[in-house]
Amino acid sequence: MRIIFSRKGFDSASGGGPSPIVEGRPLSLPIPAGAGSRTTFGDLGLGAHAAKASRGRLAADDLCHHDPMFLGNGTCLFGQCGAAQTHLSNRGVGLGDVFLFFGLFREDGGDPHHRIFGYLEVGAMLNLTGEVPDRLIEHGHPHALAMHASNDTIYSGPGEEARRASDALRLTAAGASPSVWNRPPWMARGGLSYHDRADRWLRGGRLKSVARGQEFVADVGRRKAPREWLARVLDEIRAS
Repeated sequence: MRIIFSRKGFDSASGGGPSPIVEGRPLSLPIPAGAGSRTTFGDLGLGAHAAKASRGRLAADDLCHHDPMFLGNGTCLFGQCGAAQTHLSNRGVGLGDVFLFFGLFREDGGDPHHRIFGYLEVGAMLNLTGEVPDRLIEHGHPHALAMHASNDTIYSGPGEEARRASDALRLTAAGASPSVWNRPPWMARGGLSYHDRADRWLRGGRLKSVARGQEFVADVGRRKAPREWLARVLDEIRAS
């Protein structure tokens, strides 16, 4: 089994600032659209938040890359392509693995920090080099509307967004810069892709996460401790 820490949403480079926490709930702002979108920030009810986070560079009528896409029936659709998809493929990510989506967030008056805001348990994978199913086009998923790379892939399965910004879903250590995380107790040096350098594994159970990159894979095999930690995280995401 693999747990994938998947970076998504606004930050200083994509969008211009952190996504907001509003009335205790994290609202992940999709990045501005490139190819293949018919969804605006306004369509998602995020127009005012996108304008504020981007300092006026984006507005309700701007298109966004609505991905991951959480559907009302408890299903998540997530597309990946290019080097990031190649990395997932090389690491053997597939059925039964779990994406934990995280991003940069800030509550009014609070500090910017990384936190987990949703998950996807992979139940199916679809390579989009062939015929794209009508249902994906009907949902308006950006990777179904236009090819982004020759290895465009959509992962689907059970998935939800967090309804509250609890401390249990915060990755950033208190008082630290966003990239300094309290790592899970089961995660040891070398146990997360793109984090091989020894100086990233700090004392006190902390991890200096890489500044860029999208998909960080932890191959936990059949170990009990990571599975128990993951179950607690998923319970926290599902909590109302």
